[in-house]
Formats: sequence, C-alpha cells, structure tokens
Amino acid sequence: MRDDLWLKNRLEQIWELLFPDVPKKNFITVKFKGKWKNKFGHIKLLKDGTTEIAINSLFKDDRVPEYIIDVTLAHELVHYLHGFCSPLKRKYKYPHAGGIVEKELKKRGFEHLLRKEKIFEKRWIKLYKLLTRKF
Repeated sequence: MRDDLWLKNRLEQIWELLFPDVPKKNFITVKFKGKWKNKFGHIKLLKDGTTEIAINSLFKDDRVPEYIIDVTLAHELVHYLHGFCSPLKRKYKYPHAGGIVEKELKKRGFEHLLRKEKIFEKRWIKLYKLLTRKF
C-alpha cells in the first residue's frame, strides 16, 4: 500500500542509488499531500528549517504508475541539489532555467522515465477526473 512510510522508503532508495553525492544538510520530510490537477509534487523550506517534499495524494492510487512517483521524487531532489528549498548553495537563479532539471535527471539515468512521464501527462487529466469524481 502506498502511504507516507512507503513514500519515505522510495525517497531514501532513490537518494541512495541515484543521488549519493548530494549531502543531506537538514531534516527532510516527504508525504502525500493535496489532490492537485496541475502539479505532481513540490518542495518547500519550512520555517523550522525542514525541507518538505510533497507528492500528489492521488498518486497513492495504483492506477498511477510507480515510475511517476519516482520521477516526481527525483525532480524534487534535483531542486534540493540545486539549492532550492534546501541549505545547499543555490546553483541557478531560477529552478527550471534552461531545462536544468530535465538535464540533471537525464544525467542521473532518468531519460527513459522522462519519456514515459510525457506519455502519462497526456492521460493525466482523464485519470484525475476519475480519481476525484464523487459517487
């Protein structure tokens, strides 16, 4: 079952395997949050200095492929690495300038999953409507 503990374990696996060079400079929480139509996740620095990574709660559903969660977690880790919402030195002025996130993800082995993500994005709105409809 996909819950916050499952999500925490996924983040730790991705960090250990594909981001081992990125130091953890603060406490990082990860959780399912929100039911967003237009975003898969976000990262923010909380007032207490903790970094929060939030993943769309609708992704708990098994109809959302695991690779979407993995790519979303990795995307947010790239922001952390680049110094956005983390204590690391900021490397760029803007978080998506010049496709820096996608370039970093490709460098770290996510190219295939990025292509699959583009396909998923085309059917996301239909799935979103299905997952949020009221019975």
